[in-house]
Amino acid sequence: MAHASLALTAAGPGIAPEEVRTESDCDMSMTSIPQVRFRTVGGVRIRYADSGSPQKPAVVLTSPWPESVYAFAPMWASLSEHARLFAVDLPGFGASERREDLLSPRAMGGFLAQLIAEADLGRAHLVAPDAGTSAAQFAAAAHPERLASVGVGTGGAAVPIQLGEPLASCVLDPDLDKYRRIDPHVIVNTAVDTLAGGIPDDIRADYLACYEGDRFVESMRYARRYPDELPVLAGLLPQITVPVTIITGRRDRVVPLANAEFLDQRLPASRLVIIDAGHFVWEEEPAKYASAILDTITGSWP
Repeated sequence: MAHASLALTAAGPGIAPEEVRTESDCDMSMTSIPQVRFRTVGGVRIRYADSGSPQKPAVVLTSPWPESVYAFAPMWASLSEHARLFAVDLPGFGASERREDLLSPRAMGGFLAQLIAEADLGRAHLVAPDAGTSAAQFAAAAHPERLASVGVGTGGAAVPIQLGEPLASCVLDPDLDKYRRIDPHVIVNTAVDTLAGGIPDDIRADYLACYEGDRFVESMRYARRYPDELPVLAGLLPQITVPVTIITGRRDRVVPLANAEFLDQRLPASRLVIIDAGHFVWEEEPAKYASAILDTITGSWP
């Protein structure tokens, strides 16, 4: 799998400057991993990559779980030809700072809207797969003026909850503490080992390092809010006017197709793109995933 480099620029207006680092906050060798930077947005220190080109439409890419901004490396070159890419590790995920009050879909949606405003990204296209799916919908419901479109999928959405393992247990198991006794490397490796074709060693190393210690188990608190917040989101879906592209893998057993269909049936302006892939569709079929995003950016849809 070829990984193009993510080009970086200085922080945009509204983002408070901190130290600029060219190594991961996870303290590792970067080798062929694209460089990233750190800035404070809304009082939270986040890791991000920005391709620059402010004259192009802005696309905000949010980190899948348990991955990071590097999940988008396979499609970075093709997407950056058409858009300014701003990839971010969500607070509490990847290498970004954790803040407990943001570990819920609704709160994270508010953070995403704030990020777009503070980073001066204009009316952005928000691409938020996996854990970002519900947060992006909350952002679209509360701040439609900040979004040109939304791309989601492979994240919990259906009510009642319809999730496969191991995600279902992460969400519903009443005993969170038992997950503290599991080596987070085992959890992350087990997840990404399902990715058809595998991933480069340096990308895997970033994923592993960023969820060490209590990082993974604490990030679970976000998904464990699904039982409370997904029913609230379900009630908001018919009111969302922002165009939504739902991209999902046909063979995703962690987040079954029913979640994508649930969104598509309730959103007023949506389309469902089903790709022959597993859960990590953005890495298994990056060209097809990028094509679905580009259809929206270039005006082919809606």
